[in-house]
Amino acid sequence: MATTQIRFSAADRREQILEVATRLFARQGYQGTTTKQISDHARVNEALVFRHFPSKEELYWAVIERKINSACPRERLRENLEIGGDDLVIFARLGAEILERRANDQTLSRLLLFSALENHRLSHRFFRTYVAEYYDMLADFIRKRIAEGRFRDVDPLLAARGFLGMVIYHSWVQELFGGRRFQDFNVQQVSRTLAKIWLQGMLAETKIAPPNRVTKSKNGSSRNHSRE
Repeated sequence: MATTQIRFSAADRREQILEVATRLFARQGYQGTTTKQISDHARVNEALVFRHFPSKEELYWAVIERKINSACPRERLRENLEIGGDDLVIFARLGAEILERRANDQTLSRLLLFSALENHRLSHRFFRTYVAEYYDMLADFIRKRIAEGRFRDVDPLLAARGFLGMVIYHSWVQELFGGRRFQDFNVQQVSRTLAKIWLQGMLAETKIAPPNRVTKSKNGSSRNHSRE
């Protein structure tokens, strides 16, 4: 009996190559992955890979764009800022969204870290295309709060980097560096705590209770100390 050969459209074949490339690049890095490995895993001729992507660098960039477009980080940031609420609610919500998204899929983080270490052109291109606007969007929000007299007069862009740096680094510690194996934190608690810490340095007047302090008793149990 003759077997039926499945024929893929050009779009489907391109998506198949991207799916395989994403998996390999995220596991092995840019330098550690060859187009031959990608073509072998995708079960296509290597020439077909270059028919869809002129170079390995453009393939890697297409992988990053695909992950960004599926995550929509700038759109989610805009939505979180527009929903409103008091500052603690806004920044805790923003932090939780970032942490949950990254906990569900660390692929993009791995791709970006590999590009930063192995291919500076790709890293710089990513920053110019996506990251700079993301930081600027949050900086604009902070700038408005400063103009309203609610936040201290500080550099809005550095303030934005400070908040996002705390959130993103916590995500790296937990998801990439293995911190979750030793300490598993509740996302809502983390985002609210980090937002409180950041706001303590940002509010024009201290209008927020300090974050909970957790201590260990002699028997090993945890106790929360809160001034709320």
